[in-house]
Amino acid sequence: MFNWEDLHYFMVFAREKSLSGAARSLQVDHATVARRIASLEASLALKLVDRRPRSYLLTADGQRIAAQGDSMTLNAFAVSRAALSGRQGIAGEVTLSVPPVMGLKLIAPRIAELQCRYPDLRLVLLADTANVSLLRGEADIAIRLSRVTESDLVARKIGTVEFGLYANVGYLQDTPEAERGFIGYHDERAASAQQKWLLEQAGPRPLVMRSNDLMIQAAAAAAGAGIALPPLRPARALRCCRILSRRNWGLNACRRRLGCGAKSG
Repeated sequence: MFNWEDLHYFMVFAREKSLSGAARSLQVDHATVARRIASLEASLALKLVDRRPRSYLLTADGQRIAAQGDSMTLNAFAVSRAALSGRQGIAGEVTLSVPPVMGLKLIAPRIAELQCRYPDLRLVLLADTANVSLLRGEADIAIRLSRVTESDLVARKIGTVEFGLYANVGYLQDTPEAERGFIGYHDERAASAQQKWLLEQAGPRPLVMRSNDLMIQAAAAAAGAGIALPPLRPARALRCCRILSRRNWGLNACRRRLGCGAKSG
């Protein structure tokens, strides 16, 4: 019997027609997609793709399985929905890890509504600047702006967050463009896609301040310390500032795959 998750990866590859396209859609790396396809081939004892130096192409068997896979996937989703509808309710403790600004502005204001809908649910909300380990059981669900690279995690895009280069109007008027400083991360998020984009915009201009908290960065920019890259929705509450440019990033909800228990150590 094949693994349904392997089929899902193969179906995304068949739809996107490339490993890179499937990896972007699934928010995993190329190697994970290739491994899943190989696992499905081994389970079915069929060659589904023709591996060429710069591309994967569907074989005749691959095209046939892809055509049949659509209906199989829909049936699997139907079974999942039927199982969910048969449950008596949602109860127990769930630990959710979120970036602090998301916890403050997005999650916390909606907890009362969540309690009304699911009175037996107990939420533990962790506002973390660093990514917790879902595989070690440090949280059940994590909301992340970064792409998922761990093959034992499942990620679903739940929205987008608009960021913007953001600075005090007086600072922009008084500081020549070539002398403007930037405000960014100092911890492990210094390798994030947002920080990389910020540094691209900064060019040779320096990081004049670093913080692990986005709202601290935004507050410093609002006070005239430099140019920051905060989420625009909460940052708009800080006045006397101008948005120089905007960029959207996907917001992902991540969890362990079913059957992947917490690891020790």
